Amino acid sequence: MTQVDPLFAAVTAPGTPFELAERDGLLQFANAAPDLNLMIEHARRHGDRTFLVDYSSDGTERRLTFEQVFAWRDQLAPMLHIRRGDRVAICMRNRAEWIVAFMAVMKAGGIAALLNSRGSPAELVAMIDDVTPALVLADSRRAGLIREGGYQGRMLDLTRPFDGQEIDRRAGEAMPDPGLAQPLDPATILFTSGTTGRVKGAVLTHRSLITGLMLMQLSGVMVLHNMARQYQTTPEVLMANLPQQAVLLVYPLFHISGLGAAFLSPLFAGSKVVIMRRWDAQEAVRLIEHEKITMFSAVPTMLWDMLHRAKLGDADLSSLRNVASGGQALPVNLLDEIREACPQAVMGTGYGMTEASGSLAQAVGEDFIRNRSSAGRVLPLARVRIVAPDGSVLATGESGEIQLRGAMVMAGYWNRPDETAAAFTEDGWLRTGDVGYVDAEGYIFIVDRVKDMVISGGENIYCAEVERVMGEMPGVSECAAFGVPDERLGELLVAVVKGDGLNERDVIDWVGERLARYKAPGRVALVADPLPRNDVGKVNKVALRATWPNLIGDE
Repeated sequence: MTQVDPLFAAVTAPGTPFELAERDGLLQFANAAPDLNLMIEHARRHGDRTFLVDYSSDGTERRLTFEQVFAWRDQLAPMLHIRRGDRVAICMRNRAEWIVAFMAVMKAGGIAALLNSRGSPAELVAMIDDVTPALVLADSRRAGLIREGGYQGRMLDLTRPFDGQEIDRRAGEAMPDPGLAQPLDPATILFTSGTTGRVKGAVLTHRSLITGLMLMQLSGVMVLHNMARQYQTTPEVLMANLPQQAVLLVYPLFHISGLGAAFLSPLFAGSKVVIMRRWDAQEAVRLIEHEKITMFSAVPTMLWDMLHRAKLGDADLSSLRNVASGGQALPVNLLDEIREACPQAVMGTGYGMTEASGSLAQAVGEDFIRNRSSAGRVLPLARVRIVAPDGSVLATGESGEIQLRGAMVMAGYWNRPDETAAAFTEDGWLRTGDVGYVDAEGYIFIVDRVKDMVISGGENIYCAEVERVMGEMPGVSECAAFGVPDERLGELLVAVVKGDGLNERDVIDWVGERLARYKAPGRVALVADPLPRNDVGKVNKVALRATWPNLIGDE
């Protein structure tokens, strides 16, 4: 922060829950718990409040209180039969069982490896092989895919009833006390694609994940103080009179946005979490009205769908108090439409990454509206510098690679020492791979990406991974994947392929059958000539983008 905000200074002062202290050369929360499970356990105090509302695909509704979810967790934890430090892979679509599984793994002292449940059988097994888990927790659909991929290890399908005798036997056994985790022990492994085209697991420690979560809580406290000032009351009085907050969970739980902002933060705050298993704009509108959703965070594609595909005429969105967007830049025209549809809601945005346990910049309300093209202000505890290609640190307002230091940063990539070393500078800064600049007020602006990556509908798609799979297709001699602007998705992944005996649908299906379906190109241009290349022999994607309309016949 360029200047110290008086409110920030007050809520982080000595003696407050968010008191700051410098440790190991990093600014940290002095009162942070060492073990994520301690924070989870503290949420049991919310008792008979509704915690989860889960609608299955056939419309069946489940409503679970905090106490019921904790009782379910306590029943499952002994059945995991793991010791501290064991990895447990979780592979399910968004559902109550996923959340209970994560809580049980934390209680038992395990490391939760969160698999992308949209992956193909080969992708799922590759992730499992990477972390060598003691156990896989899955739903029936994913369990079948994992077995289809050849995995023969121990797996529990949490969507099938357990044997009653097994439950009774486990309940009668005292679960070994795993003891407390140390702050730098791994807590979770979240998979992110690499520019090499292979997935890798980002290891978030208890300290890094808790720091990210507490930063979200701190931002909420500051918003609360500002609201109290606006209504000329105290934060305590305001809190006592606020209804239970309700969050619509639309991010996948294996994403850091789903795990942190849409599950763990609401858990700690005593909020209700309404789970959407599959995105549907009209259903989202119905749930916002029916469940009195107060907090809705989604990628711009989902917001676009709500405004342009859902019937809003008779919808009541008046319960919304916070609408936030992440995953990619929020177009200004879309922002204006959201404000018109939900004038009572405070808007917000953020910039972050899995390797930083979530956001490293955020702006809410007027702080965001007055600088709408930014990705937020750099958060306290996050040290950001902008670096030129030659490694020199650039001045305020100059563009270069964004690099980060802070207690929220990952420990590294699981079992990938070379890629971990490449992710950090020699003096310990995380290379984000994004190009941007920071202004004098601490706002950060993203202008480009160093990584060859496309963000389509909020999903990160690495071109190298798609190109690797297309290159394995019989008849393909050259190929290139890149993004082009798309009104709905932000970017659409497209491909140019040179080969014999191919058609567009065959290429799309080839990729979609071998990777998650959303990684398949939306359009494919087939060419007879060699792809353009630069002076060092690499495919010239700048030239391909420029000629794309002509290649695809859109001119």
